[in-house]
Amino acid sequence: MPERRVIILGSTGSIGTQTLDVIARLNQHSPRFRVVGLASGSNAPLLLEQAERFHVPHLALASGHPSLPAHALTGPDSALRLVRQVDCDLVVASMVGVAGLPATLAAIELGRDVALANKETLVAAGELVIPAAGRSGSHLLPIDSEHAGVWQCLASAWGLGAPPCATPAGVSRVTLTASGGPFRTWDKARIHAATPDMALRHPTWSMGRKVTIDCASLMNKALELIEAHWLFGVGADRLHAVIHPQSLVHAMVEYADGSTLVQLAPADMRCPIQLAITWPQRAAGPVKPLDPASLSGLQFEAIDADRFPAISLAYRVIRAGGTSGAVLNAANEEAVQHFLATPSMPFGRITEVVSDALDTVPQGPLRSIEDFERADALARALVRARLGLPARAVAAVP
Repeated sequence: MPERRVIILGSTGSIGTQTLDVIARLNQHSPRFRVVGLASGSNAPLLLEQAERFHVPHLALASGHPSLPAHALTGPDSALRLVRQVDCDLVVASMVGVAGLPATLAAIELGRDVALANKETLVAAGELVIPAAGRSGSHLLPIDSEHAGVWQCLASAWGLGAPPCATPAGVSRVTLTASGGPFRTWDKARIHAATPDMALRHPTWSMGRKVTIDCASLMNKALELIEAHWLFGVGADRLHAVIHPQSLVHAMVEYADGSTLVQLAPADMRCPIQLAITWPQRAAGPVKPLDPASLSGLQFEAIDADRFPAISLAYRVIRAGGTSGAVLNAANEEAVQHFLATPSMPFGRITEVVSDALDTVPQGPLRSIEDFERADALARALVRARLGLPARAVAAVP
């Protein structure tokens, strides 16, 4: 495999740091990946440490910092400029939230392969991103255990290449699994009253704060259902989610003849990260393989839509299309941010205001980045008003 030049957007976050660990391990024997650019929001010390460790020549930091070298890019559009100015073969898009959309879309328009951990890009702007990938030939390689699982099931049965792709008519249903988060066994009233500390205690995965809150509400699974719709060209009628507390089965693809392919892997994000960055090849795994004798206790449970209404919102957005995804994503980002900053806000209020935004904010076709920006701004303004916040934008949750 020839050497691949890599840019990592969000290098100091959970996915970014794990990506660098995977690259370091893959490069131990024969260098295969050269990191040519790193972008972060505000963590200058870690960014500089990463740059020194991997000999990275190009850096971007949204907040700026006096210790950065003079040639480093700074400012809110620094990640976008990094992508446009630095040649590479692969962009790892792991920035949190919709802030990663401009740089990710730029990479796609340039025809670069994108290892996509930033699901908000497709949730909010799939109608722009997927056609752009079709025009440029960019592959969207999912850094997500569930979408990586679907991809492997489809590829093994149909020989499909990397997403975006169309799910064949012979597939009856695509199922994503959810751990159920910390509130899997709680009743509705107890879930509604939960605090940030409670919601951040995820039983399986170690992630950033925003994603962890989304997992507790199952909003993360809602976002993943919308992302799967775009990655695999599959409608709401063939998309499903089920709770699986052990987080070992990541996806199931059911075929018209009644057979189902299931993808299993350890609950370790390094598995989908390595799959995405080494595609179309496979390398020795970063984790110990599963022992079949340990799989006797696997559980699966239906999702209770009354306790976890976010899943219903996902199907609503998939069917509506247009700017509805931008509204859902923006409303959720604002509500989660306020919840994390305000312990007195009940957890259940997050999904309530997201649903309110979908009911209230005018929605229409998504034909340009301006359409996205308009819907995003209106949704954020409505949520801030509902939560009694000043009518101004607030920084993204780290």
